[in-house]
Amino acid sequence: MTSTMVFAKGCRTLMAAAKSSATSIPKDTKPVGILKPLPVSPALGKFLGGVSESSRPQAVKKLWAYIKGNNLQDPVNKKDICCDAKLKVLFEGKEKVTFGEISKLLSKHFIKSG
Repeated sequence: MTSTMVFAKGCRTLMAAAKSSATSIPKDTKPVGILKPLPVSPALGKFLGGVSESSRPQAVKKLWAYIKGNNLQDPVNKKDICCDAKLKVLFEGKEKVTFGEISKLLSKHFIKSG
């Protein structure tokens, strides 16, 4: 938890952050929404290490780890990602993609069921 400085009538007091009122989620519940694992395209599955399904946050996490680990961000404009051969397969053969495009391009690799 973080603490907050409060200034009242020229005096500084340090107050503890309020405790969260959210209850813990039972471990036997199924993930829903974006946390729910979905089937992925063969290209994304291969990129993620041979998996057949993944949640969106997990896929994005691994994608960013790959981008940062291989130093693929443009040093001048960090919002641009310079695609190598693996990323070109995922991002429609583009040389560069912006931070905002990643979600749109990645969503094409999640197969909607139902």
